Amino acid sequence: MEAGAGLTGEKFGLEEKSGFALLTPVEMAEADRLAIAGGVPGIRLMENAGRAVADAVRMRWTKRPVAVLCGPGNNGGDGFVAARLLREAGWDVRLGLLGARGDLKGDAAYHAGLWAGDAEALMPALLDGAGLVIDAIFGAGLARDIEGAARLIIESVVRRGLPVVAIDVPSGIDGASGAVRGVAPRAELTVTFFRKKPGHLLYPGRKYCGETVLADIGIPAEVLERVRPRAFENAPGLWLEALPWPASEGHKYRRGHALIAGGAEMTGAARLAARAAQRIGAGLVTIAAPAAVFPIYATALASVIVRSMADSAAFAGLLADRRFNAVLVGPGGGVGEATRAEALAALASNRQVVLDADLFACFATDPAALFGAIRGPCLLTPHEGEFARVFARTGDKLASVREAAALSGAMVLLKGPDTVIAGPDGVAVINADAPPELATAGSGDVLAGLALGLLAQGMPLLQAAAGAVWIHGEAARLFGPGLVAEDLIDQVPAVLRRLKAPAAVCRL
Repeated sequence: MEAGAGLTGEKFGLEEKSGFALLTPVEMAEADRLAIAGGVPGIRLMENAGRAVADAVRMRWTKRPVAVLCGPGNNGGDGFVAARLLREAGWDVRLGLLGARGDLKGDAAYHAGLWAGDAEALMPALLDGAGLVIDAIFGAGLARDIEGAARLIIESVVRRGLPVVAIDVPSGIDGASGAVRGVAPRAELTVTFFRKKPGHLLYPGRKYCGETVLADIGIPAEVLERVRPRAFENAPGLWLEALPWPASEGHKYRRGHALIAGGAEMTGAARLAARAAQRIGAGLVTIAAPAAVFPIYATALASVIVRSMADSAAFAGLLADRRFNAVLVGPGGGVGEATRAEALAALASNRQVVLDADLFACFATDPAALFGAIRGPCLLTPHEGEFARVFARTGDKLASVREAAALSGAMVLLKGPDTVIAGPDGVAVINADAPPELATAGSGDVLAGLALGLLAQGMPLLQAAAGAVWIHGEAARLFGPGLVAEDLIDQVPAVLRRLKAPAAVCRL
């Protein structure tokens, strides 16, 4: 495989993946502008947005008193539409507005004019007797902390424990980063439009959104050709076409040969990674084991090749064998010069390299040495603590991972309930299918092995990373409570069967 293949957005085929796009608030505003410039009236877009909210409410709740909380912008305009349509359907609706009705402009002013009821001051008393709240105060583009009357009523909603339907995002959630701008209500349902925002998937925003419904309001998908989004929600449709399957005329050597540096103390980590690489389809897997623990590896792994390794120089010698086309260093390797030397040898070999676990501590005092050694396709798979050893972590996870990828020249996969993958070109994938059961020892080693196995079979780097993360999460979901790392490996065949079935992309 060409060195670095899959690193760029162009090789990811993003122009064909627009259905999975995530739009920042700025990009969403541009999509709106382009739609209107192309002949779709803004008044119609707002009508469709408010109708989607009203329909979602009617589908999920029986009639009850509703308090609609409107802000001074387009989000508030959506709220006026929803309030009007619910009242026309026989619902008891009170509407509160932040600011004066006469100060509204454009499409919001037009739809406010169609509301025949009062627009009360946005005060906590609006909530008296309410059985449901529609939050239309602020949208995804909020760039400051909420204060004043808006903060008071949101705090009152939270204290009263009222169910909330949020329009676009819960007010106070930054749509670009998922950060909480001072205060935000916890919604049971969030209705957003055209495409999701990163803040719907990134924590803490995701836990405030509840169920997120994506509504089509009439913006043509063609506007994305000009918006050119750079972030995507992870799903099989992003990478399934590149997922390798055994060919009828193939053999094990054509399915790749993965090499793993085994550790001397935590031998289970490399063994989990090796079994995961096998399960995902690598034709051969070899563990280079320190001589002192060679018997442990050799007796525990029946179908994995185990090579005795006297020292890190012997690992570098193994890399002279060009049949090894993907290399993993880090899991269970220990923090020391040996793991550092193995990583540098792997990177110098111009193979596809996955670096994980103890590797990051080995370069904590000199991360520039690691970054300078990355010259070919490389995937870094840290968790939050490991990431912080070699990279600066800002409050914005997506921006932090993008910065780390640009600095290191590697694909960076920052693990967590909202795993983010980004390449040096800024193309990013955010994962949302990780169940909490994945918080168990060894699950990260399995993930590294899955990525290694896909790379060994020739899957491009970004697709391999995204595919490994999704399969990892789906395996955990299928198993459910009581999960330990070994269970993930045993669930991989079931996930692969589902992915191979006809119309898998449509179902998944």
